[in-house]
Amino acid sequence: MTGLVAPSPVGAFIEYGLFKTLAKWRARLLSALRRTAADPVRTRYGVLMRANWRDRTFQYCYHATYGRVLADYLADQRRPFSFVDIGANQGLYSLIAAANPHCRTVTAFEPVAATFARLADNIALNGDSEKVCAVDAAVSLESGTATIATDAAHSGTASLRHGGAGGETIRILGIADVDAAIDERFPLVVKVDVEGHEETVIEALAASTHLPRIAAIFYEVDRRWTDAAAIEARLRGAGFARFTRYGFGRHYDVLAERAS
Repeated sequence: MTGLVAPSPVGAFIEYGLFKTLAKWRARLLSALRRTAADPVRTRYGVLMRANWRDRTFQYCYHATYGRVLADYLADQRRPFSFVDIGANQGLYSLIAAANPHCRTVTAFEPVAATFARLADNIALNGDSEKVCAVDAAVSLESGTATIATDAAHSGTASLRHGGAGGETIRILGIADVDAAIDERFPLVVKVDVEGHEETVIEALAASTHLPRIAAIFYEVDRRWTDAAAIEARLRGAGFARFTRYGFGRHYDVLAERAS
């Protein structure tokens, strides 16, 4: 991808292709040995979450399989900021952001009903109800409803891209409604993890009244259905100058930051 800062191919393979794959297998194995009780547990990221051992997404949250890049980025912020979590799932990164005393507000968007219930529960478990606003909706260009495909065994794979018969009907907020939900006082750090809907969400963010205050966007890329070059071009046009890639192969994350 043009203009993208990326690790060496060998380093990326070792860190993401090898170590991360082994970490996922380890998380699945250890989680299979755990009790089925839904007691609150403290994850390896330091935040409390309601246990859901049968959900692979929760397993990865508990065992810190997602790595430290975004977690450390949020924890290391040293000026007042607000965090916008688009595709919050059970709230891992919303909770990590809220634990930083420099984080003033968090807006967490999660459209799947069962996952949203866990998000709200986890916010309460961590005592973050006054700082974190959970919104039971997806983000797109126009408000309305849509059908999303879900998987109880891996809640993080819920996708509008696979929506259809048998899916769950969810609420969608267009950018005007999204803008109304976001705090207007502080620089914004945004995470976008929406399983193939990233281009549309970033297009919506580019039309947001909050765009000048967005300092960084952390987003997921899967080359099977994401035009990474188009996303980068749109964000460069909006003033983002530094793009750092984390990952290996066709599926990776990108942190886009403004020059300042």
